[in-house]
Amino acid sequence: MLARLHKRHIVAKPGFNRWLIAPASVFIHLCIGSVYAWSMFNPPLVRQLGVVASAADDWRFASVVWIFSTAIVFLGLAAAIGGKWLEQVGPRATGFLAACLWGGGFLISSLGLYSHELWLIYLGYGVIGGCGLGLAYVTPVSTLIRWFPDRRGMATGIAIMGFGGGAIIGAPLKGYLLSLFYEAPTYLGKATDLSLITENGRRFVESAGEKIEVVVTTAKDMAALPVPGPEGVYVVGSGTTGAATVFLILGVVYFLVMTIAAFSFRVPPANWKPAGWNPDTAKKPGKSLITQNHVHIDQALKTPQFYQLWIMLCFNVTAGIGVIGVAKTMITDIFEPSLPSIVDAGFAATYVLMISVFNMAGRFFWSSLSDYISRQTTYSIFFMLGALLYLSIPLIAMQASVSPSVMWLVLFYAFTMLIFTMYGGGFATIPAYLADIFGTLHVGGIHGRLLTAWSAAGVLGPVLLTQLRENSIYKAIHELASTVDPTVFMNRFGAPISELDTLIASSTVSINAMMEIAPAGTVDPTPSLYNTTMYVMAALLIVALISNRLMRPVDSKHHVQNSHAAWWQKEQADKS
Repeated sequence: MLARLHKRHIVAKPGFNRWLIAPASVFIHLCIGSVYAWSMFNPPLVRQLGVVASAADDWRFASVVWIFSTAIVFLGLAAAIGGKWLEQVGPRATGFLAACLWGGGFLISSLGLYSHELWLIYLGYGVIGGCGLGLAYVTPVSTLIRWFPDRRGMATGIAIMGFGGGAIIGAPLKGYLLSLFYEAPTYLGKATDLSLITENGRRFVESAGEKIEVVVTTAKDMAALPVPGPEGVYVVGSGTTGAATVFLILGVVYFLVMTIAAFSFRVPPANWKPAGWNPDTAKKPGKSLITQNHVHIDQALKTPQFYQLWIMLCFNVTAGIGVIGVAKTMITDIFEPSLPSIVDAGFAATYVLMISVFNMAGRFFWSSLSDYISRQTTYSIFFMLGALLYLSIPLIAMQASVSPSVMWLVLFYAFTMLIFTMYGGGFATIPAYLADIFGTLHVGGIHGRLLTAWSAAGVLGPVLLTQLRENSIYKAIHELASTVDPTVFMNRFGAPISELDTLIASSTVSINAMMEIAPAGTVDPTPSLYNTTMYVMAALLIVALISNRLMRPVDSKHHVQNSHAAWWQKEQADKS
């Protein structure tokens, strides 16, 4: 049975419609693209026992937030290692294994939620699921490139557009399922009507001589739940967030959908070409980087072109994460003080949804456009225009603070949405760029190894973002402190200005608190907190631009017939 999954058994027969591969690819990427909606699981994970609020034995946010990062790291590692195997066994085998790993990861995570073992969620979703992500990401891309040599950019855009759209479908689906299986814990009444006991930070209510552990909620806590209820006292462990059941259902659904899609894959016969297409006559001016030769997967790592492309992908993703990671906070910080009637919680939520929409649209638009203007030109646009857009954000923030106007909000919205299209477009266009440079023989495996750049960016982006913003906050508070009367500061915070660093570390002093005691006319520095981040991201794109413009065709010594002559001759003999 398993042997039937090998690529030699799924060679398409004459007359096969290559467009049938596209929907299978999209469905796989829609399934794994739901990883972008992971944040939907953070709230229920930190209140698995308390349900309506975190109980003493519940996991803390700092403990669960790295599950997503773990999955992204293993995505890159699995793609790098499994990409070579993909070339050997074909897309059906790797696609089916990806379905087992991604779906199985959800099932193991469900077990972790039922047993309240966090390590099982890291193992299931992070490690095993992450490996499924990596295999499922590269499999459709490699297959489509082989079926659409005449439209490589469009082909990769089709698949990777699905990955970008996964969150658009995944987020509301997960929200619906969480509300469907949510069960409120036992309600005991308002806190003012009960005698609460506090022991070692835990809250208890005594009933019939027995102490029952409880959580106390506010109206704000209850309003944020899938099914709002009355504020007050609830029994710990008596309800369910529904997350365990949701993981179980999604695991089964993802496995079935991805398996059906994997079994729909076919590979083209040896030396197959689309009817009427000639690669020599189809080659257009300005596309000198498109090779008709091939580079072995192991040999690709010995070329400078691989590392140039690695830098381009890593820095483009890092810069994109730099905006996506703070987008909702940034638009609120910059515009809510001056345009509170427009930029409210609902506006910010819609803005986040539009990020996903433009991210998805950019994947198809830019990758398809690259078929006509060349991959190198497309990435030059990404990096040159992107750098200008990043540099414009501090200027817009300053103008919005000094002279508030809807015009600045419109410009900010338009510029950031354009950035998000190029962020998604970078992911979708890179496989076609790889095929141009290294040929299609091992493009899936080479793409897998290049995705380690995504893993690196998944760590580098958040670290840079966090550190730069924290430094900006620290500097802003110190500048405000220099304008404040020491006596007023002492009365407000109960400590002298000389202890400012200690007060900042304990979160006692914030920019908002300092603005309350700052002299009249002091400009709020909050909108400028992101300036340094935007400057650094623009600098990264300039480095990526240089790497892209220095791209040249791979030296002939790296071509497979020269670097792996014996292997190549055997491959040609097997085909004939």
